[in-house]
Amino acid sequence: MGLGKTVQAIAVACAYRGEWPLLVVTPSSLKYPWIEELERWVPELQPGDINLVESKTDTISINSSQVTVLGYGLLTTDAHALIQALNRRRFAVVVVDESHYLKSRNAARTKILLPLIQGATRAVLLTGTPALGRPEELFMQIEALYPKSFGTWSDYATKYCNAHYRYFGSRRQWDCRGASNLDELHQRLSRFMIRRLKADVLPQLPPKVRQRIPFDLPKEAAKEASASFAQWERLMKSLGSGVVAVDNPFSEVMGLVTQMYKQTAVAKAGAVKGYIKMMLEAEQLKFLVFAHHLTMLQACTEALVEAKVGYIRIDGSVPSSERIKLVHKFQNDPGTRVAVLSIQAAGQGLTLTAASHVVFSELYWNPGHMKQAEDRAHRIGQTSSVNVHYLIANGTFDTVMWAMLNRKETVTGSTLNGKKEYLKADEGDKDKWEFLSFADVWTPSDRAAEIVFKFEKEKQHDIRSFFSPNTAKVRKRKRKRKEEEEAVSWSCSSCTYSNSVLLPYCELCANPRSTDFNLSVSDDDGEMEDTTTPTMTHPVHPHLQFCASRHTDRVYLYSKDGAPLNLSFVPLNIKVNNWEELPEEFRLQQENHNQVLKFLQEWSTLSSMKQKLLRRSGILFHSPTLGLQRLASTQRPHTSTRSRDQVSEASLSRAQQEGGNSFYCLYKKKTSKNFKTLSFVADLSLLCLYRKQTSSGEGYLQAVDSLGLPLCLSCQQACPTGGGASDTCPAEGGAWDTAFCSHKCQEEFQLRSSHSYMRSRVLEAENGVCQHCGLNAHQLFLQVRDAPPTQRKELLENSWLAQLSLKQLNEMIRSPVEGDFWQVDHMVPVYGGGGQCSMENLQTLCSVCHRARTSQQATERSLQRKKMTRKSSSSSSDISTFFIRK
Repeated sequence: MGLGKTVQAIAVACAYRGEWPLLVVTPSSLKYPWIEELERWVPELQPGDINLVESKTDTISINSSQVTVLGYGLLTTDAHALIQALNRRRFAVVVVDESHYLKSRNAARTKILLPLIQGATRAVLLTGTPALGRPEELFMQIEALYPKSFGTWSDYATKYCNAHYRYFGSRRQWDCRGASNLDELHQRLSRFMIRRLKADVLPQLPPKVRQRIPFDLPKEAAKEASASFAQWERLMKSLGSGVVAVDNPFSEVMGLVTQMYKQTAVAKAGAVKGYIKMMLEAEQLKFLVFAHHLTMLQACTEALVEAKVGYIRIDGSVPSSERIKLVHKFQNDPGTRVAVLSIQAAGQGLTLTAASHVVFSELYWNPGHMKQAEDRAHRIGQTSSVNVHYLIANGTFDTVMWAMLNRKETVTGSTLNGKKEYLKADEGDKDKWEFLSFADVWTPSDRAAEIVFKFEKEKQHDIRSFFSPNTAKVRKRKRKRKEEEEAVSWSCSSCTYSNSVLLPYCELCANPRSTDFNLSVSDDDGEMEDTTTPTMTHPVHPHLQFCASRHTDRVYLYSKDGAPLNLSFVPLNIKVNNWEELPEEFRLQQENHNQVLKFLQEWSTLSSMKQKLLRRSGILFHSPTLGLQRLASTQRPHTSTRSRDQVSEASLSRAQQEGGNSFYCLYKKKTSKNFKTLSFVADLSLLCLYRKQTSSGEGYLQAVDSLGLPLCLSCQQACPTGGGASDTCPAEGGAWDTAFCSHKCQEEFQLRSSHSYMRSRVLEAENGVCQHCGLNAHQLFLQVRDAPPTQRKELLENSWLAQLSLKQLNEMIRSPVEGDFWQVDHMVPVYGGGGQCSMENLQTLCSVCHRARTSQQATERSLQRKKMTRKSSSSSSDISTFFIRK
């Protein structure tokens, strides 16, 4: 956890580069960080070589890309097309990140991944917590790498999980949640498990200090939680004595446990809010707050809104692409002081080393998840000691969970590390206990805290400094170089005459002065550095071409002929004069240097939407403007939307043109499912009848050509197939992997048929910022949503949206919906032909600007209609004139 597993896994995968394709399986929140690391450390990979699977039907590029990045969330029983495409690809190298996701033998993702891992030539499983709480969670990971090495599941459970029958009253249950023979299990695991601890690998890393802060809840707040806790204790005692008064004691116990867990969160919320406000009184302090229930996440967020401090919040509702932006914001923005995080959604894979404190407002079931969450701050790059605070409410379920976590930690420590371990947490100061119990009478003193933080910042050093040159020495060398440059003379490259450094040309032959000269500079340690790097030896790359990564901010370089240079950079780094990712030929060779700067200047002038358009296109271009022009020239004309009937008519027309044995297939989405049921439809009337009989208006009619190949729903061209054509109903797969022939067609079709997809793409590109007035409408929505109802009115009154109608504002206060804050607008209106454009014609407008623009367009259309009416009437004669005697 925080030891560099990702980079090491990439190095292992590259060692077997000749055996690729490579499959990377990772939690959804880590898909983009993995792509960033792959692009950074494997420069030979081009933008089209890395494929991110974005949905269960996104199988187009799996067969052609070298690297496929896949999230666990897509591995479900209804992802038939995706599973078949993965199996057909036959990945030889597989990397599974956070492999403890495979802990359950019955989970769909485990059943799907197991044959993929076992079928690979090379497989690496990465996790900081192989077993979150019990030895049973290791079995499927072992089985994936070395099948049957530990025997069958029954053999393993009996020997290492203390498997036995357990009785709940008269009900008998096979219990394999225990632990036995842990020393032997540890010895056997050490043969193929590389276990690295921070104490061994990162001795320079500052310490992590845990504090357990127990407190008493006010009687009113703890009333329900204490009552449920007492009821649970009585039930457990009756189970222990054998006297059971309920029919199903197991479900009764589990129901009470779930109830107590939720009630404890509600009871603690007020105290946690006060504790967060207390920590905010120490200026410049950055910290993380972890919670599990939405009620607690909401309470933590309300505390920050009330305190009017900058924060980020990452829970299950935040898209993966937005999470990485929020992480960068917390790491780099001094005004963003707190990160409110879900233990499950943000407890792994993220780097949040800007924080020096971690607060757990709630506990979780497994010590592995808790330690993973702690290490979001305690990892490579941390320069201060990390203080972890566990808030434990006495007399609630917290006390039971804390004891349970320590028992589980003892088991996992013995299994993985060969020694018993505990969640060592000293009891916190009495002042903190009193504050949580009587917040009104406690006054924090942040003087000592400021002294401690200052001392630690001066004492501790970033571990990355060991792998990079001392910046002070670099600055000294630069100063010495400048001083020596002023003192030396330069020799003419033509006649070798020694000229004054002040002259730009040779005094003897008038030859221009060359910008390169030899200079040796010694640093403070007396070491000599030869900086003789004549720019004339650096190759020149005229007419460079560029290609933007589809998934990250990185830009790739190509020669004028389109040959990859295996070089890339992030524009923001060049903007701040950081050229480390590019070789000297781009730093010192003037023509190369200028080409990159020219690109950066032009790229920076583009709107976020146009940049996104170039990224998703994957084309090579000499300049961004020329790239956009090229995209516009190749765009096919479209109608503004694609209804199901329009698609059906186009499919039928295309199938009739193809002739032969044409078939028509209806894709129908089931409710809450994402798979498709296929049925043949002969004509449009039968399609309407089919929809009426099935009581479903969803689905698209897709044509099949005379060879049995499905035709793209967008362009009506043949789709690429992985299993060959089929003349029969393709419900079992075969050629029917996808409804589109390319990502471009899929993107265009979804933009025109799904308003929610269009909003998500525009939000991803422009982050919800109004392109007219500059209001961050998305951020305002999050603030209003997270604020308590009593403060929502004030937030809206102080914003640009206060101009909206009173009815609309009241609805936004009562039930905030993002669609009330900003809209997707066509820059060229639909009635003016803008509906035929793609994403480059879309923009974000706040509700106020959108209302004004809609009103303006209505006025323009009214004037246009009046003008057309007058023109029509003036060109035609009144029929009554024919009956007037002249």
